[in-house]
Amino acid sequence: MDSPTGSELQAFQAPASGATAQPRAVTLLTVVHGWQPDAERWLVSVFAHCKADFEAVIVDNSGEPRIAGWLAKRSAERLRVITLSPQLGFASAVNAGIDAAAGEVVVLFDPGVELKGDAVTPLVQTLADPSVVLAGPYGLRGKGTLKEFEASAGPEVDAIEAYCMAFRREDAQAVSGFDPKFRFYRNADIEFSFRLRDRGGRAIAVAGVPIERYEHRLWESTDPKERERLSRRNFYRFLDRWGKRDDLLVGQ
Repeated sequence: MDSPTGSELQAFQAPASGATAQPRAVTLLTVVHGWQPDAERWLVSVFAHCKADFEAVIVDNSGEPRIAGWLAKRSAERLRVITLSPQLGFASAVNAGIDAAAGEVVVLFDPGVELKGDAVTPLVQTLADPSVVLAGPYGLRGKGTLKEFEASAGPEVDAIEAYCMAFRREDAQAVSGFDPKFRFYRNADIEFSFRLRDRGGRAIAVAGVPIERYEHRLWESTDPKERERLSRRNFYRFLDRWGKRDDLLVGQ
């Protein structure tokens, strides 16, 4: 993969030191926990394919000097890096990015995602409907219960997976973002979806968004027994808050 200092970024060279973030229509946000090749692939694809007035925000939650050094060399007008020290849990790291975002719309990506075309425009267009609070290509619906979810093409769904999810920054801040108790990423997206939808909005699964998912590094790098334990604990945390809200299930 070519460096994002190549042709895709040449039009966006770094501004003078101390320059503030410019207001943008969209903030494309990802949280990096290591795995530089994944982050670089995502970054290059963003600059190659996004057609909106955008900025890319990378939250460096890796705690790795090597990653920090790499990001320091990737300055660009539309790229900002937030380095967390000490490291935070997943939800708090995402919230740091939301708080820093200069875009009216935030699109959260897993860094294991690559844009293969203009993936942002259809998501922004979907959010132009004021009744929609959340949009993305990977929707989930409860299987008649809040205790089990499955993939759904929707279009209206109960939750959007955080591989790629778009929402208005002001809506996210109105619900205090992701629940900081979700230090592990699993099920944090479902809980956040319900936070947004509890205010009366809809979640829409958008078909045909041109992205490709690769290996999910946090999942693969966590011991199977440990990731099962953490996933279960997060889901119980979700049920503790939302387990009696069957009214939020689509079609209920």
